[in-house]
Amino acid sequence: MNQYIEPVPLEKSYRLINHGPTILVSAAHDGVEDVMAAAWACGLDFSPPKLTVVLDKSTCTRRLVENAGTFVVQIPTVAQAQMTHYVGNHGLNDEPGKLQAAGTKLFRMDGFDLPFVVGCAAWLACRLIPEPHNQAHYDLFIAEIIGAWADSRVFRNGHWEFASADPALRTLHYIAGGQFYAIGDEIVVSGR
Repeated sequence: MNQYIEPVPLEKSYRLINHGPTILVSAAHDGVEDVMAAAWACGLDFSPPKLTVVLDKSTCTRRLVENAGTFVVQIPTVAQAQMTHYVGNHGLNDEPGKLQAAGTKLFRMDGFDLPFVVGCAAWLACRLIPEPHNQAHYDLFIAEIIGAWADSRVFRNGHWEFASADPALRTLHYIAGGQFYAIGDEIVVSGR
């Protein structure tokens, strides 16, 4: 396992997605694992920490999430842009070797039987809060965050440290048509 992966207190876990990054969603059920990219994720609550994510009906990952009741939201980096784009545009239903073709490597965190993507800036283990109406009509999934970790080279003491980190560790923000932006420069304002 990556020596830089450090736990993040659950009460600060919302900070891992608060800046609106593109995410990777991974899930496993009945021996099948999948990873997809998603752009619509949002922190929802602090205690217990919750998030929302939109998962299209056509994806295999969505079916795995619904069947397993657990999944991982992870924050990919600039170094993972090509892989992120690939898993976001290829489905496991049509391409059984999708994860290998994308170069996606998975690992397990102690105490969690979930597939985590190697090389991300952060990871959030989630337990689905079933809301059948929202899921069926809006593709909107709500989950409680039950575990959180981040790469200490880019997230320390409860804060992102993009300004001092390797630019390859910056997070991705998807626009459209294969175009991403990396998180930008820091701007600090007074607390007045």
